[in-house]
Amino acid sequence: MTTSPDAQNFLVPEPSYAKLIAPEVQLTVSSVAAVIALLDEGCTVPFVARYRKEATGGAEDFAIQQILDRLQFHRELWQRRNVILESIASQGKLTPELQAAIVGAVTRAELEDLYLPYRPKRRTRATIAKERGLEPLADRMWAQAERAGMPEEHAAAFVDGEKGVATVDDALQGARDILAERITETADWRARVRELTWRRGRIRTQVSRGKAGATSKFTDYYDYSEPVERIPSHRILAILRGEQEGFLSMSIQPETEQAVELVNRAVVTRRSIWDEQLRLAVADGCDRLLLPQIETEIRVQLKETADLEAIRVFATNLRELLMAPPLGGRPVMAIDPGFRTGCKVVVLDATGRLLDHGVVYPTEPRNDVVGTESALDRWFRAHPDLVAVAIGNGTGGRETFAVVRSYLKKRDRNVLVVSVNESGASVYSASEVARDELPEHDVTVRGAVSIGRRLQDPLAELVKIDPKAIGVGQYQHDVDQKLLRTKLDEVVEWCVNQVGVDLNTASMTLLQHISGLGPKLARSIVTHRDQNGPFPDRAALGKVAGLGRKTFEQAAGFLRVKGGKNPLDDTAVHPERYALVERIARDAGRPLARLAGDPEAVRTIDLRRYVDDSVGLYTLQDIVTELEKPGRDPRRDFATVDFRDDVQTIEDLTSGMILNGTVTNVTNFGAFVDIGVHQDGLVHVSQIADRFVRDPAEELHVGQTVRVKVLEIDLDRRRIALSIKQAAG
Repeated sequence: MTTSPDAQNFLVPEPSYAKLIAPEVQLTVSSVAAVIALLDEGCTVPFVARYRKEATGGAEDFAIQQILDRLQFHRELWQRRNVILESIASQGKLTPELQAAIVGAVTRAELEDLYLPYRPKRRTRATIAKERGLEPLADRMWAQAERAGMPEEHAAAFVDGEKGVATVDDALQGARDILAERITETADWRARVRELTWRRGRIRTQVSRGKAGATSKFTDYYDYSEPVERIPSHRILAILRGEQEGFLSMSIQPETEQAVELVNRAVVTRRSIWDEQLRLAVADGCDRLLLPQIETEIRVQLKETADLEAIRVFATNLRELLMAPPLGGRPVMAIDPGFRTGCKVVVLDATGRLLDHGVVYPTEPRNDVVGTESALDRWFRAHPDLVAVAIGNGTGGRETFAVVRSYLKKRDRNVLVVSVNESGASVYSASEVARDELPEHDVTVRGAVSIGRRLQDPLAELVKIDPKAIGVGQYQHDVDQKLLRTKLDEVVEWCVNQVGVDLNTASMTLLQHISGLGPKLARSIVTHRDQNGPFPDRAALGKVAGLGRKTFEQAAGFLRVKGGKNPLDDTAVHPERYALVERIARDAGRPLARLAGDPEAVRTIDLRRYVDDSVGLYTLQDIVTELEKPGRDPRRDFATVDFRDDVQTIEDLTSGMILNGTVTNVTNFGAFVDIGVHQDGLVHVSQIADRFVRDPAEELHVGQTVRVKVLEIDLDRRRIALSIKQAAG
């Protein structure tokens, strides 16, 4: 064996991550290096994306997040590479060739394949055979040097009853066990068999014993097969859930004969007396070790890939939901509908503060429409500035909606009636956040308040709820929960910072998602606000306990102060640029208060005059955008959908109906649409458009209003098949 390298030389120095990541994210090395430097300084993704564009070359937030993810991957790979090198070197087995292979490995799988023969392992048939002194016999088989004689003749010399090798057959079997493990642990062959299984293997599912006659949502998979390389993520997750619930068994069927032949060709390289023994070792190694291990690896990788895709879908839907158009700061009434226990009614002011509440019984079993209308009269007289009524879309929602809309028509009141998705409202009602906000009220009042606030500002209200309770995920409880939480937190952070928050009205829950803050500082801000009154400007943040210079830099641009002396405090212009903007206003011959909000005047500014070493066109263009429309909201304009009055339950549906609906969830296989019957219908991906649709998310988003045609109703399974493309035809 070649001697091990000097202990001082085998560890790999930390690489240039910018050079590794730049081609992966399709940005320049200098841009990636700048992003990495800023992130390592403690800057957040939203801050870097919004306020350091000159350094990053205008890299978008998604690219910066991708750089952060890849940076973590490459750092972990570098650390793992050195752990492996150190482990093998400590065993005295690190040859220059092996070191070069480990240094050149670019994936975790490649690294682990190379490490496999040197990884500490439990006792196996191979280790037992080595303990019995059979490795020299295995090496002779492996070398394939002997062309004359019989294997038994060579094996006879290794028979030793005291070592547990009683016969020649025992000796040959032990040698084959050693070779079977050696074959399994050879990185190149392992990689080729893995690739063959990915390319030619099939997923096979069968119904579990005792479940053959049971009707379930997994019926389609009771006898199912699909190529490994083509199975989509949602199908893998469905199959794995079926396994977990005891309905299915899943296996990965490799091309066994091809795999064995592939390894045979690599192992049996010359004619010798050992041909048969080697083929037996290959067959045993593939059947007992290699193929089961590859199946486990592929199963894990399929799950990881499916998790990533499901989390991507969930994150996309969550982003659309959180960025749904707000009604805005206007007084509203909200109703949490119900049957036996009645409908809880609340009245909220423009900031979402609870003003009044009560209960009405417009639905079964009481059907007290007269009493409901009388109560509504009282509330509207007491609160004449109400502009909308938000009604939860849960049980009794359509019936309550119809009663309220009829009442408003009778009274000729110009008030909007909106059906609001109440998913997760009950989770909020019982939460610590809700108890802190509404300590004097029970869960029914809190639920109605949440519905009303969702209409006023979906983002501000939904951040109080665990995203998994909102109902826009795909197999969300089956995926890697730590990764799911990380990615959903990233989405929430992006949305909150994209919109910005009112420093003087934002809840602690909302504030904690602002760049650089977190729960502790968010609580300090609210405590300071409660004790000292509203913040007069952004600069007053410096008086908050624990909020230092770096945190102020990261957070200030995303916090708004409305109605203050400086109009820039209600924009995304960062305080570090206030002096520059004031200079621009002086050059324009206008007070800053008159320049802000005057698009025509702003467009006359010659930005090139202000470019210097510290500020470039990226920042100046962002400043102009903010000056044109201070306090702008990046979310879409508010819109509502009208449901048909004569369609309120699934039993009211008939094939061919054309209905309005709202997209509630987008998955890889289609989109779910609320058509007002307490059961979302599915628009399969093939029914979205006349052209081929690869990804439904490219065509539809959560909250989008669509027209659909009812294709099929399955009352037994409560399933509704819808079509968008046929509704347009």
